[in-house]
Amino acid sequence: MPEYLAPGVYIEEVSYRAKTIEGVSTSTAGFVGATRYGPIEGEPELLTSFAAFERIYGSMEPLLYGTTNITNYLAHAVRAFFENGGTRLYVTRAYRHEGSGDYPGYAQWPETPAEITLRARYPGAAGNMLVTFTFRIGQNVLATNTNGNIVLRGAANYDLVWVADGSSPPASGALYWLEPYFDATTQRNTYRLRRNDADDSDTTDAIFLTDPSLSEVRIITVNVTVATPGQESREQTWENLSFHPDHRQALTKVFAAEPRSRSTALYVPLVIEVTAVNNGVTIVEALLNLFATSPPSDPLDPAASETSRIFQALLTGGDDGVRPTANEFEGEGDDDPRRKSGLKAFENIADISIVAAPGTTYGYSNGYQTQAEQITGLLISHCERMRYRIAVLDAADNQVISEVRQYRGQIDSTHAALYYPWVTTVNPLDGEEINLPPSGFVAGIYARNDVEKGVHKAPANEVVRLAIGFEALLNKAQQDVLNPEGINCFRFFDGRGYRLWGARTISSDPEWKYVNLRRYFAYLERSIELGTQWVVFENNDHRLWANVRRTVEDFLFNEWKSGRLFGEKPEEAYFVRCDRSTMTQNDLDNGRLICLVGVAPVRPAEFVIFRIGQWTAERRG
Repeated sequence: MPEYLAPGVYIEEVSYRAKTIEGVSTSTAGFVGATRYGPIEGEPELLTSFAAFERIYGSMEPLLYGTTNITNYLAHAVRAFFENGGTRLYVTRAYRHEGSGDYPGYAQWPETPAEITLRARYPGAAGNMLVTFTFRIGQNVLATNTNGNIVLRGAANYDLVWVADGSSPPASGALYWLEPYFDATTQRNTYRLRRNDADDSDTTDAIFLTDPSLSEVRIITVNVTVATPGQESREQTWENLSFHPDHRQALTKVFAAEPRSRSTALYVPLVIEVTAVNNGVTIVEALLNLFATSPPSDPLDPAASETSRIFQALLTGGDDGVRPTANEFEGEGDDDPRRKSGLKAFENIADISIVAAPGTTYGYSNGYQTQAEQITGLLISHCERMRYRIAVLDAADNQVISEVRQYRGQIDSTHAALYYPWVTTVNPLDGEEINLPPSGFVAGIYARNDVEKGVHKAPANEVVRLAIGFEALLNKAQQDVLNPEGINCFRFFDGRGYRLWGARTISSDPEWKYVNLRRYFAYLERSIELGTQWVVFENNDHRLWANVRRTVEDFLFNEWKSGRLFGEKPEEAYFVRCDRSTMTQNDLDNGRLICLVGVAPVRPAEFVIFRIGQWTAERRG
């Protein structure tokens, strides 16, 4: 309690209402799989559009494993997710390379590391990018201010400059960098021009602005353009970069191997590594030497043509490695979140509720069966361990009914749902038909259903956007075999289009056989867990119990009013108990508060039956 020590009026804020519980989001998905580019470890970034995916992970062009092209199923699944109503997605990349060295699968230039080496930030064939350097020579910045002092207009610390008519020993037309300098004579901050010495105490190579022979000082900058390869090539340009490592817009900062910001790590695909050169002059000369210009400073002469200042470097050696195995999908980095990969990278992201690995069942019957089954098991165990997630599983490609039933018979979980067959759509790369795994479409349908109708509604009888067919067209008799086993089917109906026509989990427990039931309980449990964190360490007595009851009852009452719980009255829809009937003295002595909550969820009308018989008009009653 507050202390009252002196006479006066005291105002206290008190609360006369129960705490509230806010429902959590259920439409955020997480995909794991192979991509053309992008980070292979660390916390995934939230994506809200397919364009955001392409910017980080590359286009949907095929992956090249050795000499074999494989459809980029993850990229197609991301597109399907957003087209079907998904809005929030995390992606973690699975990459495997059997090469050796520090950077296997990374593109670089030149092939042999030099004083300056250009390297792709991440491995992959998309790293074989074309880098263009365009050097720019500014106007003369040498001027005199109103006090008669020599100044450099528009210059900044550590700018690289071209100097004309400098004093001896440096020659005319030499390169320098601007060092901050305090002029004791004029008592003002100014610059002095330095050349090759990194030792600040050695000024034998310096030119001072008071040197009367100075006639021109021009700032040299460079524009860097990176063009990614492939059918959907994109260009990014960084303008007005400088060379000295201490410059605020230095090449070595913008393209640093250890990025200075998360946006650099995600959106800057190029790394410039510098060794044995330590200032602006030596860096630009080493760079020009790589382009075989002699002498190095000639292209930077103001009299040189514009085209002579444009140089290009093509990074080579980047490749997509080999097809990832279950180890890459499982991931590494239990101790350091910055080094986590695969499914482990999703463990620290609380808002993910849908998990999938699109395309991992491709080639199931052609040598990838063992890996596909292991990855499926990893998805299921991940969702069960994280409790509030569901795995969207793909049937294998080109499977007939007997094969998909056999595949289904190997798995059993309340946290997973299986979908069959693959969806046929148009490949935007070439306009041809392509069969894609269903998980990307289904995850988007989950999200759309949650937003438009609610997580309590079964995500079925929904139109599959982008679909122009299915790998196999099923009829009712075939689904009669598949549906009882928990295999959710896609069906085509005349006049109603291509639809998802199933909403069951792969659980053998009839209590959890519906997808919406599993996901709705995850929503309730997660919401109550987060909304009651304030209870921890409060005094465990009847006042706290009553407050907890009111908090949970208010939340469930709103759920019932929204039509998410069964029953005509609240008493029929739910109950909340938190009193001495739910706790023993031993529980109290051990600091336990036990609240018993029961809800009556709404199950889907999976079988709609109309019983019709003859009726005589004269009959009464």
